[in-house]
Amino acid sequence: MWKLNQFNYSRRTSNEIHIGNLLMGGTQPVRVQSMTNTDTNDIHNSVAQCLRIVEAGGELVRFTTQGIREAESIGKIHAELRKKGCNVPLVADIHFNANAADEAALQVEKVRINPGNYVGSIKIGDTSDYTDAEFETEYQKIRKRFIPFLNICKEHNTAIRIGVNHGSLSERMMNRYGDTSRGMVESCMEFLRICGEENFTNVVISMKTSNTVMMVQTVRLLVDEMAKENLHFPLHLGVTEAGDGEDGRIKSAVGIGALLADGIGDTIRVSLSEEPEAEIPVAKLLVSYVSERINHKPIQAIESSSLSRYEYFRRPTHAVGNIGGNNVPVVIAPADGNHLVVPDYILSGNNVLSSTGEIYPVFLIDNIAGIDTNSEVIFLKMEYSDLNSGNLEKLKNSNNIVVLLKTNHQNGTGEQRAFFHTLLNAECTNPVILCRDYTENELENLQIKAATDLGVLFIDGFGDGILLENEGVISNEAINSVAFGILQATRTRVTKTEFISCPGCGRTMFHLQSVIASIKARTSHLKGLKIGIMGCIVNGPGEMADADYGYVGAGRGKVSLYKKKECLERNIPEEEAVEKLIGLIKINGDWHE
Repeated sequence: MWKLNQFNYSRRTSNEIHIGNLLMGGTQPVRVQSMTNTDTNDIHNSVAQCLRIVEAGGELVRFTTQGIREAESIGKIHAELRKKGCNVPLVADIHFNANAADEAALQVEKVRINPGNYVGSIKIGDTSDYTDAEFETEYQKIRKRFIPFLNICKEHNTAIRIGVNHGSLSERMMNRYGDTSRGMVESCMEFLRICGEENFTNVVISMKTSNTVMMVQTVRLLVDEMAKENLHFPLHLGVTEAGDGEDGRIKSAVGIGALLADGIGDTIRVSLSEEPEAEIPVAKLLVSYVSERINHKPIQAIESSSLSRYEYFRRPTHAVGNIGGNNVPVVIAPADGNHLVVPDYILSGNNVLSSTGEIYPVFLIDNIAGIDTNSEVIFLKMEYSDLNSGNLEKLKNSNNIVVLLKTNHQNGTGEQRAFFHTLLNAECTNPVILCRDYTENELENLQIKAATDLGVLFIDGFGDGILLENEGVISNEAINSVAFGILQATRTRVTKTEFISCPGCGRTMFHLQSVIASIKARTSHLKGLKIGIMGCIVNGPGEMADADYGYVGAGRGKVSLYKKKECLERNIPEEEAVEKLIGLIKINGDWHE
């Protein structure tokens, strides 16, 4: 059975399942999918959008299914698509209505349920601790309602996705495990055990959150917990509420790419606050880029036991100037450019220039013996192959060396990981800048590839800085923006406002894309603030729980505003809501010009 290798890429071995005529898991390729943002009861527009998603390369299409009426409508959409010769499997997305799940299982090839709200809590609004007896009583309530649904799915060959969302854990799980990865995993495992008892194996799993670090750690924990119980269900990967534009692409590539790099993942959905067909090219690029690592030259290294894959610990380093130690990761940018966010250093030829005017030469590993050990900062280019015992000792005995870690390996992420694990095993604490070279002419390609390559390393606690170089027509300003975007997405350095915005669906209560643009135009200068922009009340309050402020659709033309998890203003007319949001930020002292 598959076991993660930190350095050498191989895909996790999962069960192969059927979703209509589509195979997923096992040796099948990673499938790409999307979700419509039309009203599911609008058959004509839903069919049209589904066809656009399929034309872009989508292999599954999901529809929001709030109730029985929507479940029946998705059946009509299914029939219309088949008339048009489109055989793509459809997925019904269920949140609160278990009866709708039963009906949808009769209509489409797959039903997604959320364990956090599949059945109501026995202690709604009660914050007291669950006794063991109460915990078991609620489990039996879930089991009693879930098994009839599984029987319908068995009879009609319907697959299911058990989709756990960080923002909608049940009160019972929150009470026992808190707002944690363990709570998400336990919520999922409970349902998987029922599936096992009922001999139902046509199951996919997802663990979603807008926090990329938590998302990666939670999926890793789930995979290991499943393996302990000899469960190997396929995984659906996604960063929920990733946003739009560059931020959405980088955030998605960081989270999804980190797990794909681990060999984990059987289907992905990139959640962008854009038209759903725009998600497919991003997803396809992610999958194809990571698959280039297949059959790479083996990387030999010894894994350090000092790190956890389920918790964030930054590799201990000593500070060299403002690099390493307790300093945030620095950005070294290519020379020239009017940067929106000023980089810490500029790379100019064979020199690194600090923002305060110092000039530091860049040395090659061949010159290590002649380096001036009295210099304040020494930048030394290295690759993993340079890390022999002699050079390792030189690093350990030089408190002023900052490594510029390069790689040309087919699996550059694995090779750079090997470098860090070797430093850890040798107790070498020199700071390391992660460096990658690209040859891209399309900015989206650079965003996806760089975030995939480097995001996982920052999530793992590696890297004291970032240096991206590109031979292509992309501007240095854009390259610098990508570097800062990766640090923001991995939560290692915050330099701008973070927008947690949903991709929209049939439940969305306003024109999402224009609202996002309007809020961004007014608030993008608020460094470090998190603003949630959510289309509806179903996912809104839960999924933006990590945000400082929230703008949530409350009804047609109505918006509610939140501070953290508290709703402060309800049912505001949509045309007044952005100004009211600005006012709320100002009143609470978080606004600056």
